[in-house]
Amino acid sequence: MITYNCEGIGMPKIKKRETTAWIRRVAAAYGRKVGEIGYLFCNDDKILEVNREYLGHDYFTDIITFDYDEGDVLNGDIVISLDTVRTNAETYHKDYDEELHRVIIHGVLHLCGINDKGPGEREIMEAAENRALAMR
Repeated sequence: MITYNCEGIGMPKIKKRETTAWIRRVAAAYGRKVGEIGYLFCNDDKILEVNREYLGHDYFTDIITFDYDEGDVLNGDIVISLDTVRTNAETYHKDYDEELHRVIIHGVLHLCGINDKGPGEREIMEAAENRALAMR
């Protein structure tokens, strides 16, 4: 089950059924099934609070993924700052809806085992995001 919640900000205008089906297709492309994934859409203040409390990081970010996977079943909590998504869309001259979906699937790709912090990993993640967006 995939749940969508918001705190401190309005729910983004996403088509939940279509988004859920898309997430399931992407997971299946990696040989994974969707278990329990909870999305929390929030503002910059909330994601900064989460980043400080759970990761010890003192900076804003667009997404934080908490991975609770069990075998080939994806389970996790994904926190997304809509403020930062909007800022990134403006900074990189991207459509807000596309940037939002890129971040939504970014968390799922983390749950699938794709990282983006080490050498060369960012390019791998970006290619995976582009393939996933093409599956929408």
